[in-house]
Amino acid sequence: MIQRFNPTDPTEKIAAAIVADGGAIIDALVPAATMDALEREIAPWLARIPGGTGESAGLRTRRLGGLVARSATARAMIMHPTILEIVRAVVHLPTTIQLHLTQIMALDPGEKGQPIHRDQQGLDLFTFPDGYEVLCNALWAVTDFTERNGATRFIAGSNHFANNLDEGFREEDTEPATMVRGSCLLYTGSVYHGAGANRSDATRTGMRILYSAGWLRQEENQFLSVPLEVARTLDPALLRLMGYQRGAYGLGYVDDMRDPIAVARPELAGAPGFGDEDLLQQQFAKMRRFLAESGKRD
Repeated sequence: MIQRFNPTDPTEKIAAAIVADGGAIIDALVPAATMDALEREIAPWLARIPGGTGESAGLRTRRLGGLVARSATARAMIMHPTILEIVRAVVHLPTTIQLHLTQIMALDPGEKGQPIHRDQQGLDLFTFPDGYEVLCNALWAVTDFTERNGATRFIAGSNHFANNLDEGFREEDTEPATMVRGSCLLYTGSVYHGAGANRSDATRTGMRILYSAGWLRQEENQFLSVPLEVARTLDPALLRLMGYQRGAYGLGYVDDMRDPIAVARPELAGAPGFGDEDLLQQQFAKMRRFLAESGKRD
């Protein structure tokens, strides 16, 4: 069963539940007024989006990306301190985390249930060791999520299942991640889940913000989704999360080993070079601990 928490609960407790079960819900993390503002900002864009083109994406699901450029409220929610603290505790061993994708998902009435899947299967089907998490989702309930309107279907503990591309899960193998508006479901890339069927007469809307280890290729290319003239106006912390930073030691510098943020905000750039030697040593120490722990499990 999905564990539920209050916004005031310790983040380490929430992160531990996500590591154990694959996900957890924080009830009413932001007020309804925040969701009102988000809906106003995305409405003109969402109105232009047609339904999907296949079973996986949903034939009656409208998907809107590019939220950093399109919504000030989305930008603030991407940087929510509680979410970022939990993500950094769940994603395994990264020197940095990054914004992997931003997406509004509007499930219109009559939408069928999405096939049950793992998000990390989208990483070229690479098989990660059990417990090595490179993705962490924050799925915000823009509207209420109910079993009838297509709340995400979830299999708690399936983050520890063996890798199999065709598990054949059915709806009865899952539970609905029901949430009131303003709540957030956090879940890993290794947990089995899928959008539910919308059997109601109203659209079910969620905002999915996916974070990943800084060395992964982003699912949504933030450098092309957010025009440079917009990027130059953004908060430096958000810029770095979007990818205007080295992903790890020696990874992602610009031309003459410049800090990537120099492209958008030259005054914020660090010294040229591969990266921070202290971070490199921290990464080696974390990897040694992980290998030691893996040996104990074997």
